[in-house]
Amino acid sequence: MTASTQTAVLLLAHGTADSVDDIPEFMRHVTGGRPVPSQVIEEVQHRYSLIGHSPMNEITARQGELLAHELDLPVYVGMRNWKPFIPDVVKKIATDGIQRVVAICLAPQNSRTSVGLYRKAVDGPQGPPFQLDFVESWHDHPLLIEAFVEKLKSGRTEASLEAGAKLPVIFTAHSVPERTIAEGDSYEVQTRETAELIARESELQPEEWKFAFQSQGMSGGTWLGPTVEETILDLKTQGHTGIFVQPIGFLCDHVEVLYDIDIGFQEFAKKHDLRLWRADSLNESPKLIAALAEIVKSRQKQDA
Repeated sequence: MTASTQTAVLLLAHGTADSVDDIPEFMRHVTGGRPVPSQVIEEVQHRYSLIGHSPMNEITARQGELLAHELDLPVYVGMRNWKPFIPDVVKKIATDGIQRVVAICLAPQNSRTSVGLYRKAVDGPQGPPFQLDFVESWHDHPLLIEAFVEKLKSGRTEASLEAGAKLPVIFTAHSVPERTIAEGDSYEVQTRETAELIARESELQPEEWKFAFQSQGMSGGTWLGPTVEETILDLKTQGHTGIFVQPIGFLCDHVEVLYDIDIGFQEFAKKHDLRLWRADSLNESPKLIAALAEIVKSRQKQDA
């Protein structure tokens, strides 16, 4: 198979600043060039300084390398808000003579605030310079669910032994503005479905788990809930003294995991005399890579 006829894969991700000093430029990309209040930039810089470094870019690159090895196909990685930017990667793919691309967002649940913006970046003003097979969502892929279940079972078992009781689970996903859902966005339905599938495959009883939205924005307006903080307090009123959190909208460690959960929610739980544990992120999970590979293979079969 020649380079001009083979399929390539394009993994799309949010991207993150390389350092605290890069935060102002990074935030301008996040807001699409709109001015960012200085207090917001300072707060984001503070959070990054506490975790030392967000490894999202490196982990995403590694996920691409593992997928390329699994498929024996070229795999490109493009970021919406940081380098390598999606439009630059699209040009590179075209320069390399690739004619067909399967694009997968590393955000399994579809929202126009994430997946929709990635698609827009790939399309560009004139449309992509290759045949584009864009995966709209894969929130219910069996291997993705298996990957989350694997992390949930191992982490919860260990944490429950440490706590001396079986811990309730809070599944979390990044919040979006309520207006997004009111306009017909499928994100809330898909995030909840992912959580339900993980709970079912983990054999959790209905009373053993809850779902909440995290990382509500600082830009004002009403964001989707319930919040994790509200859910933690709800579980406390039920008599629980410990909680196990699993983010199911993120596929790797980054600031929403390493700060929001590991620092923010941890401090909130401690303040209310609760202990909190978290499932490991998928990161380089073989099951995650297998899920991505199966998606690409299924798309190739459709065109065979």
